[in-house]
Amino acid sequence: MSEHNPAVSPEVLPELREQVERIIAEATRQGASACEVAVSVEQGLSTSVRQGEVETVEFNRDQGFGITLYVGQRKGSASTSATGADAIRETVAAALAIAKHASEDDCAGLADPALMARDLPDLDLYHGWSITPDQAIERALACEAAAFATDKRVTKADGTTLNTHQGCRVYGNSHGFVGGYASTRHSLSCVMIAEGEGQMQRDYWYDVNRRGELLATPESIGRRAAERAASRLGARPVPTAEVPVLFAPEVAVGLFGHFLGAISGGSLYRKSSFLEGALGQRLFPEWLTLDERPLLRGALGSASFDNDGLATYAKPFVEGGELVSYVLGTYSGRKLGMPSTANSGGVHNLFVSHGDEDQAALIRRMGRGLLVTELMGQGVNLVTGDYSRGAGGYWVENGEIQFPVQEVTIAANLRDLFRNIVAIGNDVEYRGNLHTGSVLIEKMMVAGN
Repeated sequence: MSEHNPAVSPEVLPELREQVERIIAEATRQGASACEVAVSVEQGLSTSVRQGEVETVEFNRDQGFGITLYVGQRKGSASTSATGADAIRETVAAALAIAKHASEDDCAGLADPALMARDLPDLDLYHGWSITPDQAIERALACEAAAFATDKRVTKADGTTLNTHQGCRVYGNSHGFVGGYASTRHSLSCVMIAEGEGQMQRDYWYDVNRRGELLATPESIGRRAAERAASRLGARPVPTAEVPVLFAPEVAVGLFGHFLGAISGGSLYRKSSFLEGALGQRLFPEWLTLDERPLLRGALGSASFDNDGLATYAKPFVEGGELVSYVLGTYSGRKLGMPSTANSGGVHNLFVSHGDEDQAALIRRMGRGLLVTELMGQGVNLVTGDYSRGAGGYWVENGEIQFPVQEVTIAANLRDLFRNIVAIGNDVEYRGNLHTGSVLIEKMMVAGN
């Protein structure tokens, strides 16, 4: 990154692998019947500016390891940010002491040795960015300046931040599996405030990429943030009504995030999901598919193995609208009497099928209703499926945006919401692990004044 901050790069992976093997050997020496270890080293630069002034320049470098070990069916975990021989010995001893006092759990333990990942592919996740603090500040200032130049109603900045991160992680267990990878993640975000019509409105835009040089230009991010903030001026509530609702991609990802939470093993074996027992049921329209693609080269969510050391693989969770798989790791699978889906730690690159209409076409198709671009609050109950969130966006009449909306609440049950998806746009959100376009819902309750 700079001469003051040598890069964390793939070259440190052999050293981390050796450390994993030392920790596993120490755990075995102290009497653990099995163990698993994750070692990591991470480094980053964060610069932020506000109102043309530099606000922060922060370097960080973190390292450490976490160990989970087993004494029969008893489990203990401990972690530390130290790495020396004494730290290894003491952390293993701490985890062992916890395990000896823990209750036995029939489902505890490592995954089957035969299931361990082999021949891990290189997924092209590491792209160092040799940007200096001065260059990072220059980009952030250019982003903010472009925002101010876009619209005279944009009068204040609420922070423009450039982050660059690189890290290496190695996981290993006493079955002999050791796997690791280096990765990078770079981002630029801009938050602006517009004033007018007796209001102040805030909005943002950002981009994120594994390659710093592929980020959207600072000027384009600043302009988009300013346009979004200015377009919110004059926002008002709307009368309570049941109308179609169109979720913009950046908020639509949350809908599928709730779905993933409801089909995850932890929620299911705790019986805290409204989708308990829903395997094989049609939950979405027949044209809708949700599938995982963990081995995409360079993608933000890619991984060749999960947190249990199992090889990840491409698979659908929803096919033809039907729930065909839960999201399971080794432990949750055992609790449910089902095999792991190699999703310990979550999913990797989830794609939602979409049509060929853009957002403007979906607005025309909606006719009259609410375009949601912002969600607030935590009103989602995964036990019952009840969904109620504060929302902001734009009111649509005759297939055209009429005015910005604020101080409304949108509500439905997630089962109904999923079933009532009318269309998904081709404006797919790629800045994360979950990829969907705009989502049009046939009807939701919009509560305003």
